[in-house]
Amino acid sequence: MKARFGVSRGKALAFAALATIAASTLTASEDALAADDRLRSDRWGGITRNTIGSPVADLRNGPFSSYDVRGPSARPPYGRGSLGIEVADRSTSLTPPGEKVDFDNEVDFFGDPVLDLEQFGFDVFQTLENVGYGGAENMPNIRFEIDANLNTLPTTDDYTTMVWVPDAIPTADLNPWSPFIDATDTGYWYFTGAEGPATDCTQAMKCTFAEAKSALDDGSDAPIVYTAAVGKGRDYTWIHAVDNFQSNRESVTLRQTA
Repeated sequence: MKARFGVSRGKALAFAALATIAASTLTASEDALAADDRLRSDRWGGITRNTIGSPVADLRNGPFSSYDVRGPSARPPYGRGSLGIEVADRSTSLTPPGEKVDFDNEVDFFGDPVLDLEQFGFDVFQTLENVGYGGAENMPNIRFEIDANLNTLPTTDDYTTMVWVPDAIPTADLNPWSPFIDATDTGYWYFTGAEGPATDCTQAMKCTFAEAKSALDDGSDAPIVYTAAVGKGRDYTWIHAVDNFQSNRESVTLRQTA
């Protein structure tokens, strides 16, 4: 495979083999470097330290919708490909035994103010089989590793992951690609670690996007982003694809061509 870059003035990060993935807005100091396309080829990919087991998060062709859905609506939302994700449950000797994977950018979001995040979401190809594995909310997530900077926690305990869990897709809409799912006004958010109880945003105490940001806005130093990712695990088996990861950033796109 060969990688080539093109500049996209949009807000969509489209994951795809033979389609587009996005990185982020170039700073002025990076403009000259961006002329050499190879310099940005490693900014999106599976993040090793967040990988458990032998999951898959890789660019792929398709998938097209099932046999009874034809025409343009069967295609991935952007281009000819998408981000394929495969995780299994009960497949490791760890506790819990499930796999975990993040398709991640550890460079371009670093230092962004969390309180400035405004628009996030994606399209997903969900199946009845995935619902059978873990229920209707068995879906991929958006995850931001952040420095929460909460007044109520010591500075040595500022790391947390801000996680979005999408709403379930209606059964009638399974197998074709979903419409865009907006992470800012659907589903729920929570924080991992001590930040969850400290903000009242845990998997049990579900928060809206606005509530999660408000909980971080406690008058201390502004919370900042470390990384941004689409991921899955460690819970249930999930096998399929995500595309059109949208952010409130302009993007530089990577295309993979045979």
